[in-house]
Amino acid sequence: MKKDKTILAIDNGTQSIRAILFDLNGKLIAKAQVPLDAYFSDQPGWCEQHPHYFWDSLCRACNKLWQMPDVDKNSVAAVAVTTLRNTVVNLDQAGESLRPAIVWTDQRKVKSIKPIQGIWKYLFKVAGVENTIQNFQASCQAAWIAENQPEIWQQTHKYLLMSGYLNYKLTGEYRDSLASQVGYIPFDYKHHAWAKEGDWKWQVAPIDKAMLPELVKPGEQIGVIHKAASIATGIPQNIPVIAAGADKSSEVLGSGCIEDHQACLSYGTTATINVTSSKYIEPIRFIPPYPSNVANAYTIEYQIYRGYWMVSWFKEQFGHIEQNLSEEMGIAAEQLLDQSIANIAPGSDGLMLQPYWSPGVKIPGPEARGAIIGFNDGHTRAHVYRAILEGIAYGLRDGMESIQKRTKHDISELIVSGGGSQSPVAMQLTADIFNLPATRPHTYETSALGAAINAAVGIGEFTNYQQAVNAMCHHGETFEPIAENVEIYQHLYKDGYKKMYKRLKPIYHSIKDVLG
Repeated sequence: MKKDKTILAIDNGTQSIRAILFDLNGKLIAKAQVPLDAYFSDQPGWCEQHPHYFWDSLCRACNKLWQMPDVDKNSVAAVAVTTLRNTVVNLDQAGESLRPAIVWTDQRKVKSIKPIQGIWKYLFKVAGVENTIQNFQASCQAAWIAENQPEIWQQTHKYLLMSGYLNYKLTGEYRDSLASQVGYIPFDYKHHAWAKEGDWKWQVAPIDKAMLPELVKPGEQIGVIHKAASIATGIPQNIPVIAAGADKSSEVLGSGCIEDHQACLSYGTTATINVTSSKYIEPIRFIPPYPSNVANAYTIEYQIYRGYWMVSWFKEQFGHIEQNLSEEMGIAAEQLLDQSIANIAPGSDGLMLQPYWSPGVKIPGPEARGAIIGFNDGHTRAHVYRAILEGIAYGLRDGMESIQKRTKHDISELIVSGGGSQSPVAMQLTADIFNLPATRPHTYETSALGAAINAAVGIGEFTNYQQAVNAMCHHGETFEPIAENVEIYQHLYKDGYKKMYKRLKPIYHSIKDVLG
């Protein structure tokens, strides 16, 4: 193993795109970051962004990286891309975008939902998942484009996720990692392939199979950096581009969570808990596990859709004091918010939050709303902020218990990544609510590290993922549960949080009936 080799990981997130160099010990050598305008909105609920904007930002990030001192682009042995999920791009015959990409946060819905034909409709009715299937139909971007912009759909030569688009721009190949295929597309999550002919998903998404990219296993080569991409990005020509996976599955691998007793908590825009499994196990019935960055494996995921977005929401709506002070002091507003809650006791003096600011597909149901209960006249903004952090952790503990029940494996190790992992208060309350040690990875950039691990395995630097994880993933600070806090949270979780949704659900239904 040559110590001077580096891996270039490109991480296209919601808020920024990052070009990051890692060595083969998992050390972050250099990072260039370009902030993104996540989307523009021509109509309420729409979230779109031009595909070339993401590509241009990728090029800017790479060229910014090469200008940094002591960065040698000729040390790059491989490139891997990880991106946000469920963001779709329509390309014409020449490979040019036909319309803005529909970003994963988009809320538009298909109006004309056609009943599923054949035996599927009877199977779904018997299984009681008709609402889940209708949500898939209503949320399918391809169906919306075909219905509302038929001229665009008729010109669409390739229909790609953002990962497929960026891999195409780098290599000129319409190939993408199967571990990136998370969205409203006809993908067979059990067999890691496009769905077979006759599968119900082809009825929902009016896609011809030829419009989709060729699928490549994570750790295998997608192509090489072609001449035009080399000129635009500065990446040396003919460097291999290796298949990685979507941001969450890359985060799981980059956190080193590849065994079934390990859970990766991601405190990101969407908060998730993920466990890697060699078996196909649905975390919630008829909700599939997603493909893992480890080839031929699955990542079992439970998510809180808005997750740590709620921290940004709170900051924008109620954190003006901290925002102004952060500019004066040159520190993040989140650090000041953390300081404001450091002395608030566990349980936020009886204030409890249910983090369903956006409803889920099945749990919570489509009628769900967020809730904060338990107010008294002693509560402050700081109590609400702490209740948000506790509510997200409660929600993910609920997810962990669901996963343990389905897998029949106890989780004994928590690795916490994402923006929330930078908060000592969030880390400590996580350890207390889960009653497990909560550990930070050695680097904040776990999605990029996961992609880099795929690339390192792909070029033969490691013979398997366990060897790669042992070499490239390291632990940072660990927060141990505090016994008296654990006891408080145990009661609040079981006697409070676990009962909230069931008790409030009839009210949510009433609100939906009245307001739609």
